[in-house]
Amino acid sequence: MKKDTRLLHNNWFLFKLYFKASPGYVIALLIEFIRNEVCTFLEFTIAFAFVLESVEFGRPFKETALFLVIVLLIVVVGLLYNAFFWNLFKERAVPKIERRLKEQLYAKAKEIDLEKYDDPEYYNDYILAVSEVGNQVNRVFEMLSQFITGVTAVILAGGYFLLNDPSSFLFIGAAFFGTLFVNRYLGKLNYKIRTEKNPHERRRNYINRVFYLNDYAKEIRLNTEVSEEMLKDFDKTNDEILALDKKYARIRIILDFLKSYIFERFIIDVLYLAYLIYNAIVLRRISISNVAVFRWTAGFASYRLNNFTEVYRIMQETSLYMDKILGFLETEPKILSRLDLKTPELPSVLELKNVSFAYNEKDGYILNNINMTINPLSKIAIVGYNGAGKTTLTKLIMRLYDPDEGEILLDGVNIKDYEIEDYRRKIGTIFQDYKIFSATVKENVLLDFAENGEDQDVISALEMSGFMERLTTLPNNLETNLTTEFEDDGVNLSGGEGQKLAVARVFYAGANLIILDEPSSALDPIAEYHLNCSMMNAAENKSVLFISHRLSTTRIADRIYMLEDGRIIEEGNHAELISNDGKYAEMWRVQAGQYF
Repeated sequence: MKKDTRLLHNNWFLFKLYFKASPGYVIALLIEFIRNEVCTFLEFTIAFAFVLESVEFGRPFKETALFLVIVLLIVVVGLLYNAFFWNLFKERAVPKIERRLKEQLYAKAKEIDLEKYDDPEYYNDYILAVSEVGNQVNRVFEMLSQFITGVTAVILAGGYFLLNDPSSFLFIGAAFFGTLFVNRYLGKLNYKIRTEKNPHERRRNYINRVFYLNDYAKEIRLNTEVSEEMLKDFDKTNDEILALDKKYARIRIILDFLKSYIFERFIIDVLYLAYLIYNAIVLRRISISNVAVFRWTAGFASYRLNNFTEVYRIMQETSLYMDKILGFLETEPKILSRLDLKTPELPSVLELKNVSFAYNEKDGYILNNINMTINPLSKIAIVGYNGAGKTTLTKLIMRLYDPDEGEILLDGVNIKDYEIEDYRRKIGTIFQDYKIFSATVKENVLLDFAENGEDQDVISALEMSGFMERLTTLPNNLETNLTTEFEDDGVNLSGGEGQKLAVARVFYAGANLIILDEPSSALDPIAEYHLNCSMMNAAENKSVLFISHRLSTTRIADRIYMLEDGRIIEEGNHAELISNDGKYAEMWRVQAGQYF
């Protein structure tokens, strides 16, 4: 897409969004801009000229007073509309418009492939897109303001000078085109500075979060070296941002000087005023009152036209940011459904055939030639030390990624042929780094608004996860707010309590396959064993795949797969693997055996 076409396309997209979110506001906005310009011109050009000419040429006072009363009434009516407009429309409309664009961004964030979050450049663009939404919405308001006021001023002042002194256009035009040139360059420069600052500002914001979020509070207080290093990093990041400001300071000063003092002031305040005085005193072509009125009107027109030059700069900057936002919105996921088949309602056979996967070519395969079968209602354990590829394997099963080689079949059908959301809904997953949301207990189980679920179903899920004992102690039962992020009376759960709540989610969801990716890692091995046994009993009518590098629960698994360096090195049940005296048996003796 050509540069100017892209500029129009990006700004038009934002304007359409603006108008669609609140058409009444946009229309009222345009009326207000035009009204303001007409009233300003009426007051300070027409009325001003009329009064000066009345004094200079002796016009009757009654005629002058009547004219001023009419102007005053027009201005008062305009001011009343202004007050009504701002109070009724703006405060309601702007948040609605910003929300509309953010909703699109959040919907896209939910849709895009997980691999995009592993790409620092793409992630930087996403952060920039989200952080700039509010600014770009405000830019539309600014752009409309500058455009409409500029056009209205050109029509009013242009018509006035066309009737009285066409030569004034030369001075106004020189100021306009000079300012247009500078603003065009400034727009590119400001965007360049913003994008160069973005990685440093992300780093600074991260450090900021570390010092105020509860997640880091204990570490910061117990490890003073960490906070000292963070502060050093904070100073370094600020120095890098300051260095960027200094890098571009000289050119910005020069451009601002040319814009503000040469094109916006010198041409009109010095050259044009000299031209008017020469015409009035030497040539006697215009009156003294004309000098004052022409000078003010030219200044008014020049100021509005200079603002009009801001339109291109604003459009240019907005377009550059909208490239990021639209680039994000237009990103199409690679992980798509090929046939949109419905996933089987009952647990089915899940097979991995010769599956290999790499996050990128540089790091090589994380998983190599994996072959695995999960039969309906079976309980499968995948074990291995950290970095063996266990979590990556679960991401492939959930279709968060697709294999680079091989295939995954459900009921004999490649999982790529199933409708992706329906397929994922049939899998209940609890990750080691599960999240407790700042919401009620019920909403944390539903992962939805509380009114969308039945209390009894939620309670049943909490009973199966072992959370009921804690629930009875909470002040508002299912409606108790969790975390103190937004509610002063919120409750913070312990690690084990949070894990049980997370487990309740999968029981409530009614999935066919439950994947437990070390969700009980915060518990001691014996407590983990008892929790996992309870989960196995509660999930007797489901297939279960649990991941661990601790072996306290593997004895109850129907089949165990041991991973090392992305390969399955052993498989069998607990007794078989112990009798083989291989890596699994060694791992068992080192850790889990001592507890039983």
